[in-house]
Amino acid sequence: MGTVLILRMKGKKLKSVWSHSGQPKEKNSHKNQNRPHTLREEIRHHDYMYYVMNQPEISDTEYDGLIKKLEEYEKKYPESVTEDSPTQRIIGQRTNEFAPVKHATPMLSLTNTYSEEEIREWDKRANKILGNEKKEYIVEPKIDGVSCALRYEKGKFVLGATRGDGETGEDITPNVKTIRSMPLTLTKVSESTDIPNLFEVRGEVYITKKEFKEFNEKIKQRGGALFANPRNASAGSLRQKNPLVTAQRPLNFFVHSYGVIEGKKVFDSEWEFLRICKSYNLRTIDNTKVCKSIDETIDYCKKYEKERDALPYAIDGMVIKINSIAQQKKLGWTMKSPRWAIAYKFSAIQATTTLKNIVVQVGRTGILTPVAELEPVECGGVLISRSTLHNFDEIKRLDVRIGDTVLIERAGEVIPKVVMVVKTKRTGNEKIFKLPERCPECNSVIVKEKEEEVAYRCPNPSCPAQIARSLLHFAKREAMDIEGLGDAVVEQLVEKKMVKDFADIYSLKENDLAKLELFKDKKIENLIKSINESKKRSLSRLLYAFGIRHVGEKASSVLAEKFGTIDNLTKASIEDLTSIPEIGPVMAESIVNFFNQEETDKLIKRLKQSGLNMEEEIKEKKSSSLTDRKIVFTGELKSMTRSDAEKLVHELGGDATSNVSKNTDFVVAGENPGSKLTKAKKLNIKIISEEEFLEIIKKSPSIPLF
Repeated sequence: MGTVLILRMKGKKLKSVWSHSGQPKEKNSHKNQNRPHTLREEIRHHDYMYYVMNQPEISDTEYDGLIKKLEEYEKKYPESVTEDSPTQRIIGQRTNEFAPVKHATPMLSLTNTYSEEEIREWDKRANKILGNEKKEYIVEPKIDGVSCALRYEKGKFVLGATRGDGETGEDITPNVKTIRSMPLTLTKVSESTDIPNLFEVRGEVYITKKEFKEFNEKIKQRGGALFANPRNASAGSLRQKNPLVTAQRPLNFFVHSYGVIEGKKVFDSEWEFLRICKSYNLRTIDNTKVCKSIDETIDYCKKYEKERDALPYAIDGMVIKINSIAQQKKLGWTMKSPRWAIAYKFSAIQATTTLKNIVVQVGRTGILTPVAELEPVECGGVLISRSTLHNFDEIKRLDVRIGDTVLIERAGEVIPKVVMVVKTKRTGNEKIFKLPERCPECNSVIVKEKEEEVAYRCPNPSCPAQIARSLLHFAKREAMDIEGLGDAVVEQLVEKKMVKDFADIYSLKENDLAKLELFKDKKIENLIKSINESKKRSLSRLLYAFGIRHVGEKASSVLAEKFGTIDNLTKASIEDLTSIPEIGPVMAESIVNFFNQEETDKLIKRLKQSGLNMEEEIKEKKSSSLTDRKIVFTGELKSMTRSDAEKLVHELGGDATSNVSKNTDFVVAGENPGSKLTKAKKLNIKIISEEEFLEIIKKSPSIPLF
C-alpha cells in the first residue's frame, strides 16, 4: 500500500491518488480521470501563491515533484494531456520567422515627463476637460522590460505578441508560453469573478536584477557574449527561434493594462482591473498605489526615484494614470498616446571611469561609429564597459582622449554616453585619437560625402561588416526575391566565409549548402533553384538590391527606366542624374560615388559572368484613368501587397507617392489605416476602398476615374 499525500488548495483538502512510488493506482477508472486535473489545479495554486502572492507554501523540490508526477501520468496516458497543462509550456517548434499580429486595439506609447512641473501641467490639461470632477491616480513603477500582449479565450492562453509598431506586432506565442509566472489558464481565485470570453492584457516581460546577474555569470563561464542589461536580455530571449532556449531564460511577466475584453462588464477603474487580474492568477506590478491628489502622486514618484535601486527589478520611471475608466474615455487619446496617462522618467544616472581606448565600428550601411572602451563601472544597476561617442565631431567637441577620466550617463534604456571629460585629472599621458583613413574591416578609403555631414562611411559594398545585412536586403522579396536566404542561412554563410559579397551567392554549389546546419536535399535544391531564378530579375530590382544609399525601390525603377542598362547608368554624371525630376543632388552624388568605386566595378563584372540580367524591359505606359494621378496607399491590402499595387499604378501612368499632400488625387484605404487617412480627411482628399480601387483597375483605361 502506498502512502496518501494530502494536498491543500483554496482552503480545501484534496486527497491525492498517488502511490508512494509516484505511479497512479489503477483500481477506479473514474478517479483515474480526475488525477491529472487535481494535480494541475494544485500546481496552478502554487504558481499563484509563488508568483502573484509572493507567499510560497511548498519548497522548490516539492513543486518539482508535483510537476514530475504529472509528467509521468501524462506520459503513461497521452490522451489525458491538455493544451493548458503545466507540462506543455515548451511545445513550440523552431521557427525562422515570427508571423505578424494585428493588435485588437493599438498598443500606444506614453508621453514622457521629466519634472514635477510637467506632471502638474498634464494634470491641468486633464482638469480643463474633466472640470470639477474629483480624480484618483494610479501610480506604478515603470518596469524597464519588453512590452507584450497576452490573449486568453475562454480562460485559455492562445496568443502572445510583441508591441511592434503599436499597430502590428509579432507572434511569439511559443516563447511567451515558457514564462512560468504567466498562467496558461485564468483561474478564478474568487467565486465572485467571472472569466471573460476574450481577455487581452498588456504588460512587461522582464528579468530581475539578481537573476540577470546569475544568468550573465553562466554565459561568462561558457565564454559567451554578455548582455548589457536585463532589458536587452529579455528582448533577446523573446525573439529566440527555438522556444527551448527561451525556456532556459529567467523571464517574468507583470500585467499593467488591457487591450480588449468580451463577455464581461467593463471595469469601472484601473484599480478594479488590477484587482481582477490578480484574482485570475495574473501578476500585477508590486508597489502600485492609488493616490487621492496630484501632490500625493508626485511625492510617490519622488519616493521611488530615491529608492529604485532597492527594487528587485530595474525601473526607469513611474507611470501615472487616471483611475476612473469613465474619465479616461472623456480624456481620450491622441494618435500616439492616451491623454489620461503619462510616464514620469527618472533623471539620468551618472558615473565616472577611465576611457581605456577608442575603437571604430562599421554599421550595416557603412557608417563608422567611434566607441569608447571603459574601465568597467556600475551605473544604474548595470555594469558599463562600452559607451558610444556618436561620431568623430563629438570626440573633438568633448576633447576626449585615450586615458581620460570621463563622466558617463545612462538614462532609462538609452545607450550609455560620454557626457564630459574630467580634465582636472589629466596626467599628460593621455593620447589624442586620430581619425582612421581606411575602414578597419576592409581597408577601403573612408569617405565623407559632404563637408556639412558628421558621418564618415566605408563605401565598399562588399565590406565584411556590412555584408550580412546587405545580403538579407539583396535577397528580400522586393529586391532579388531569393526565397530561403534568410537570417539563419546568411549568418552561417558569412560565419563560414562562404559568401563575402553579392556575387558569391551565385557561386554556391550543392556541396557548399550541405555544410550548413539543418540543410537537407530538398532545402538545398529549393535554394539553388531560387538563386538561379533571381538571375532573371529586372535591372530596377537589382539596383534596389544593391542598397545604394538614399536610393529606394521607386528611385531604382526610375533609374532603370531612364538608362535602360547598367552600363549606361554607371557612365551617368551628377548633371545627368539631377536632370531627372525624381532624383535630387544628394541622391545623385550617392549614385555616382557608388558606381565610381573599384569594388563596385568588380562586383558588376562578376554578376554579369554569373548571368544576371543587367537590362530593364521598358514597358510602354498605358493611358488610363490613372494617368498623371497622384495616389497614396494606407493600411493593409488584402488582394495584393502595397508594392505590387504601386507598381500597377505606375504601369497605368499614375504616380504612387508615400505622403499625403494637397496635390494627392486620392487615397486608397486598406485595413487598419494609419495617420495618412486622418491627414487625407483634414485636406478633404477623396478616399476610396481597396474594392473601389480594384474596380478602377478593371475598367482602366476605358473610362474616366471620377
